[in-house]
Amino acid sequence: MCDPDSEPNAAGADVPPGALEISIAFGLNGEKRSCRTDSNAILLDVLREDFGCRGVRRSCERGVCGACTVLVDDVPVASCSTFAFAVEGACVETVEGLAAADGTLSPQQQAFAECGGYQCGFCTSGMLMLTTGLLRREPRPDRGTIREWISSNTCRCTGYEMIMESVERAAELIAPPDGERE
Repeated sequence: MCDPDSEPNAAGADVPPGALEISIAFGLNGEKRSCRTDSNAILLDVLREDFGCRGVRRSCERGVCGACTVLVDDVPVASCSTFAFAVEGACVETVEGLAAADGTLSPQQQAFAECGGYQCGFCTSGMLMLTTGLLRREPRPDRGTIREWISSNTCRCTGYEMIMESVERAAELIAPPDGERE
C-alpha cells in the first residue's frame, strides 16, 4: 500500500509477484499528496487505506455499481478498477472533499439531505461525486440527462426518484438564476 514515509523495498521484499513499487504524486481534495505504492495497487485501496478516505465505498470491485466513484480531473471514475498510477499528476476528489473545512455542506450534500436522497447511505458518496461531475459539466441538466448519469450507480434502496430530485435541487442551488452569466 501507499506509505508516504516508506523507502523503496529491497528487490522482492513484501511485493507480490510481478509488482514493482512506484512513486505517485497527485492532488487529493485540494492538497498535494505523494506516496510509494505497488504498481498494481488500485486507487480505491490507496484512497481508503493510505489516505483515510473511507467515504470511497468498496462494493462490487468490478467497476459496475458506482459506490467507489471519485472524480479524476472532474471525470467520474470507478476507483475499484483504476490503477493508482493512473492518477499521477491528476486532481482526485472524494466525498470527503465536498464539505467546507468548517463542516458546511456543499450544495450537493445539502440537496441530498433536503430531498431524502441519502436513504440507506451506501450509494450516496458515489452519487454525490457523480452529481458533482455532472453539474460541473452541465449546470442545468434535464431529467433525461440526470437519469443517464445516475444509471451508472446502483441504489440498493431503489430510491432513484429521490436521488433525481436531489440532483435537480443541487442544480438549483448551484446554478445562477436565469439571465445571469455563469
